[in-house]
Amino acid sequence: MIRVWDPLIRVFHWGLVASFAIAWVTAEGLEDLHEWAGYAAAALIGFRLIWGLIGPRYARFSQFVKSPRSVLAYLRAMLAGREKRYVGHNPAGALMILALLAGMAATAWTGWLLTLPQYAKMDLVEEGHEMIASLLLALVIAHVVGVFWATWRHQENLARSMVTGKKRKAGPKDIA
Repeated sequence: MIRVWDPLIRVFHWGLVASFAIAWVTAEGLEDLHEWAGYAAAALIGFRLIWGLIGPRYARFSQFVKSPRSVLAYLRAMLAGREKRYVGHNPAGALMILALLAGMAATAWTGWLLTLPQYAKMDLVEEGHEMIASLLLALVIAHVVGVFWATWRHQENLARSMVTGKKRKAGPKDIA
């Protein structure tokens, strides 16, 4: 086993999970807690953007963000049952990370707009916030399905690795 996910990536990941879950369940009630969960998510995203530039190897965007062509090739291989195992994020996972970060940032931004007097009563902003949050929930569900899929395909518990930070080292056919 090798350490892949550093402690800050793991705290970021589970912190974002918690902030989204709290924001989701408090959307129709505990307004202050809902807002603070959104602020926490925004702060976590800011951290992740910086850590994606200066963090350790597997945290860096330059290590895992691939071209659209690479992502499509990986998805085709996945559908055919021939995708390679990646020690870090695979191309589909990388695309999901970018989508989740963008979705969470857009949700936090539109939520923040709703705290400003000039936007607080605008139905368009509120509906946009709710629509983006719903899209984000769909992305979260797709992410969890992808984690289960990769766990099954590569016989490696990805959720556990996001707790321990450790994954199986690269084999001869894996991509480090």
